[in-house]
Amino acid sequence: MAGGNGAWTPSEENRKLGQTVMDAVKASGSLYRKGLGMIASENIVSPLVQDIVASDLHGRYAEGLPGRRYYQGCEDFDTIESLGLELAKEVFNAPFANIQSISGTVSNIGALKALAKPGDRITAVSTADGGHISHARMGAVGLRDLNLTTYPWDEDRMEPDVDAACKVIRETEPSIALFGQSVFLFPTPLREMADAAKEVGASVMYDGAHVLGLIAGGQFQDPLREGADVMTGSSHKTFPGPQGGFLLSSSEDPVFQRRLNTAMFPGVVSSYHLHHVAGKVMALAEFKEYGASYAADTVANAQAFASELAAKGFDVLAESRGYTESHQVLTRHGETDSGAGAKAAQLLEEAGIITNMNMLPGDTKAMTPSGLRLGVQELTRVGFQPDDMQDVASFYARVLLDHEDPSAVKKDVHLLKEQFQTIRYCFNDEGRSGYPM
Repeated sequence: MAGGNGAWTPSEENRKLGQTVMDAVKASGSLYRKGLGMIASENIVSPLVQDIVASDLHGRYAEGLPGRRYYQGCEDFDTIESLGLELAKEVFNAPFANIQSISGTVSNIGALKALAKPGDRITAVSTADGGHISHARMGAVGLRDLNLTTYPWDEDRMEPDVDAACKVIRETEPSIALFGQSVFLFPTPLREMADAAKEVGASVMYDGAHVLGLIAGGQFQDPLREGADVMTGSSHKTFPGPQGGFLLSSSEDPVFQRRLNTAMFPGVVSSYHLHHVAGKVMALAEFKEYGASYAADTVANAQAFASELAAKGFDVLAESRGYTESHQVLTRHGETDSGAGAKAAQLLEEAGIITNMNMLPGDTKAMTPSGLRLGVQELTRVGFQPDDMQDVASFYARVLLDHEDPSAVKKDVHLLKEQFQTIRYCFNDEGRSGYPM
């Protein structure tokens, strides 16, 4: 209640609730500051982006586009968003960019809205083969009420079977041929499948959420030059910005660009989290300066880590192709649908290593998969290099192969991580930690 001087004093119950929330926030920060964050869909932002995300912009609205707003007081944000649009076009070499999306999934919903109407057909990678949930009937594809056909999958190459996928596209004549995955080891062989899509009048959509930073850094593939009409993605995975998304296009057609903008607003966003948009703009500026180095170092670390795991006896997928050309590494820990991946992830967390269980080809149960999907982009962000991957792989071996007490391994994990507390590849003259809480 309010005191006589206007001060507000919470009840004891709410005071304890507030303290519980703050304690949990600090504990989460400590978990990642001391441990190894290796979830392939996560990253950390630079100190300047942290400051922007915590700014007054978090509570403001700016519906519309720069110079065409439904609210007053948007002139300063117009400056921010206009700079961001130009930077995004430059960083991604795209004639069109929209930076309003609040997530990769929202980017996908917007693109699907722009490219198809309910009841239309779409082709995509199955979730069982690594496709994202937004590509499935359970996600954005179902929300848009699209009729889904999935591509045949080449398990050895961990990519769509190109000839069979082209046949599917020609037979189903979809409105959208969607490519890209959540489990993403290698560039998609896009050109031939995009050609098949064009033959039947389909739009080509590429979901680059996981690999967007590698694409922008010149280390993966170039979908907008390989046949994609639209590329979507997240701004917080290998692109190391705040939570959010991008919608990009190779088209210079103003009518098509207007359709994409309209699909985003008012289609799928109203207010679009201005503090995160401003954070994206700073992240774009930092990526323009350092992104090529960051992307190259991320891929080098993933390849070194995969090789070290294999050398220690782990079953690392795609050995015949060199394991990975992205930030991701996939490992199998038991029989199909055995839950071995879930058990491995739990043991690793007890040792201070944060990963996620993941379905691998052959698995059918998301909660009891056989594998792990591992990412090195966050470790790279704080300075890990290929030589350090031997130490990281040894922790995995001690826990999962040697069955050492995870609490003992955790001490060594913390000792190693103490050496990597300053975020890299950003405007960081003050040398501030990447782990503020």
